[in-house]
Amino acid sequence: MRITNVTATIFKWDELPTVTYNVNVSPVSQSSDLALVAIETDEGITGHAFLGWAMHAGSNEAPKLIRFLKPAVMGQDPLARELLYRRLMDRSRHAQFAAIGAIDCALWDIAGQVAGLPIHNLLGTYRDKIIAYASSEQLPSIESYIEQALELKEAGWKAYKIHPPHFSVRKDIELCQAVRKAVGDDFTLLLDATWHYDYPSALKVGRALEELDFEWYEDPLSDQDIYNYVKLHEKLDIPLVATEFPQHGLDAYAQWLLAKATDALRGDVALKGGITTLVKTAHLAEAFSMNLELHHGGNSLNNLANLHIVSAIRNTSMFEVLLPEKAQKYGVIDDLTVDKDGFLSAPARPGLGAQIDFDLIRAKTVEVLS
Repeated sequence: MRITNVTATIFKWDELPTVTYNVNVSPVSQSSDLALVAIETDEGITGHAFLGWAMHAGSNEAPKLIRFLKPAVMGQDPLARELLYRRLMDRSRHAQFAAIGAIDCALWDIAGQVAGLPIHNLLGTYRDKIIAYASSEQLPSIESYIEQALELKEAGWKAYKIHPPHFSVRKDIELCQAVRKAVGDDFTLLLDATWHYDYPSALKVGRALEELDFEWYEDPLSDQDIYNYVKLHEKLDIPLVATEFPQHGLDAYAQWLLAKATDALRGDVALKGGITTLVKTAHLAEAFSMNLELHHGGNSLNNLANLHIVSAIRNTSMFEVLLPEKAQKYGVIDDLTVDKDGFLSAPARPGLGAQIDFDLIRAKTVEVLS
């Protein structure tokens, strides 16, 4: 089997909700686009992936994928994923990791179709379901976070992550206290500070979270401030979760492990370069008795790829679902749905197993790059 073509179909993503997650990330506007990446083979099997997310249009990266990454895989065996992964990573100075991740996911999609198995079966299935946690947008008031958390708990969710509005450190602590009081002690809470605090502020918030029995404390400091992460780690008992950014491959984690600066590793198929990187990362973390806690994928096919990964690894605890769901679900007919008990089930169909909405994509197509 050989790869005969790679295309990127850019299609509009309309009617997005207007939403903000933190001051360091661009807000979601009402319109963006995705790119449907298709890898065609001489045996009639095509692998697919989506490129882009609500805050970062697929059209930003699709031209680089075609220009720099397509030549690396053309004419190659699509099942030689490790060889192609290395060829793609060698081009990471020219195309972002999101583009590399899209090609890698599409190659895994091909492999699953060839085998007639879901990707997690190819990796070696560990579980058939996993707890999902809802990850908030920034909301305008403490009362709105309480309302959202209570609605989720009533619907069967088991965990809720707060992206605070960052009005002040004191207000962020008050928010966490109020949500804990509202949901009770039997509900899992997490805080994602989105790289907002300096060291003194991060320490103050972390000590408050310990008293409130939060599950973990994510990205309190600047994404590469390893020096202060080490100091913070020495002072706090609550698990720290870092390494979501910068966008880079497997080698980005080494310095964090050596410095003992985080209690879990973090990433997703877009930020780190695909399923292949994340599986390697999970095994690396396991060697240190650490978890890999996956970041949301940003679009429907990336989230599905993430679900295959967590279904095949032992060392992860929950699956992130970013709110509102309309800001990450598009272009797929049967998108992921959390059940009444707060779980997501492992995908059952071959490859990624998605039912892509090709009719919608054709209707919304802006350009096809090849």
